[in-house]
Amino acid sequence: MPEPETAPGTLRPGGRTARVRAAVLRAAEDALIECGFDGIDLAEVARRAEVGKTTVYRRWGSPRVLVADLLDDMAEQSVARAETGSLDGDLRANARLVVRTLTDERQGALFKAVIAAATGDERTAEALHRFYATRIAEWAPCVTEAVERGEVPEGTDAAEVVRAVSAPLYYRFLASGDPLDEAVADRAAHAACCAARAGAYVEPRSSLAE
Repeated sequence: MPEPETAPGTLRPGGRTARVRAAVLRAAEDALIECGFDGIDLAEVARRAEVGKTTVYRRWGSPRVLVADLLDDMAEQSVARAETGSLDGDLRANARLVVRTLTDERQGALFKAVIAAATGDERTAEALHRFYATRIAEWAPCVTEAVERGEVPEGTDAAEVVRAVSAPLYYRFLASGDPLDEAVADRAAHAACCAARAGAYVEPRSSLAE
């Protein structure tokens, strides 16, 4: 069956259609957590969501389109950034949010399943990249505001600072298996903050001039 021409996430219907979408995405989450990407079957997702198979096939058309829409929805539903008045406080809030998400029984399992799926499917990978680009864009202003306050140097790459906060947390989550808790989150945030203040994330002058 051909995939829908409209990219997932471009339509935001209301009413019954929104309820159907929410039920299907919740069922897709359950299927991902229980069976992984390869175990997703649209007919089974429809059964779990208690909606017609025709509706699911017509709107999503394939598991990868469904997972891409799920990631878009996750980005939309993510918690807004904190505004504590200091870079250290904002980055600490960001790091603690990442840790809470990754250590949540359901959300942690879902992220592992989605990341695993993205390693073998280009469309899922693109959706995952959009998800993280959205989250980075949400939190980047905490760094640009810190530049305006004089906390960090002019030319600091805000996105790189935000990435530096979450990178060691995802390393523990996916690679090393070391504990994830608030102390680890605070340390990651403090390290990124200190590096930013020292100018480690200032863009090269050649890049700034382009």
